Amino acid sequence: MFKTSRAIIESVGKVFSFPLQRLAALAIYLALNFCPVLSSGSALASEFDVLNEGPPKDSYVVDDAGVLSRVTKSDLKASLSDVENRKGFHTNIITVLKLTSKADAFEYADTVLEKWYPSVEQGNDKGIVVLVTSQKEGAITGGPDFVKAVGDTVLDATVSENLPVLATEEKYNEAVFSTARRLVAAIDGLPDPGGPQAKDNKRESNFKSREETDEKRGQFTLVVGGLLVIVGGLFLWLNTMHMNP
Repeated sequence: MFKTSRAIIESVGKVFSFPLQRLAALAIYLALNFCPVLSSGSALASEFDVLNEGPPKDSYVVDDAGVLSRVTKSDLKASLSDVENRKGFHTNIITVLKLTSKADAFEYADTVLEKWYPSVEQGNDKGIVVLVTSQKEGAITGGPDFVKAVGDTVLDATVSENLPVLATEEKYNEAVFSTARRLVAAIDGLPDPGGPQAKDNKRESNFKSREETDEKRGQFTLVVGGLLVIVGGLFLWLNTMHMNP
């Protein structure tokens, strides 16, 4: 990517006058190097494997990051299978090391839900919990009935407390199991057992809710779109100059 952008900038420099060279070079560099791109087919990433393999058949856990113990997996299966048998809500727990194809854990969780359960009927009572270990962040999404049963308060609390706080401390087993415990309690209509609090305000300010993440993603899209408009205009002007010497 950086070699490609450098080559384009050098070719632009041969055509534009010096002031325009600097403007064009800056716009092209930013557009090429800060636009989100999908990985090529040869660069396989673990999150694609999770998507393609579908929901686990014999358990409720996909530990692609390899951070969960056997005890945690067993406890999760027991707890989640019990609430599914009693209430009809199925929750999948997913851990991945990193994301290369999506902007954040929320977007990836939504993609998993849509891929695994493509119709509203299939995904209505399903929930997806994602923990990204390298980024120390998590997300929870689900079908309409699942979200209604858990409630926005618990959903927001788990993704701002249990998942990121404990993941930052590398307590991945506790992060996942405590999240599942809060979800099950909410589905059962029991009091919320609560979650951990960040140890300092500076770190706590980095934990984003779904709304904050969506807002940030929208702002980023606007910036990238503006850069692409600038680049497009520069190349259009260049083409006009060549056609009308």
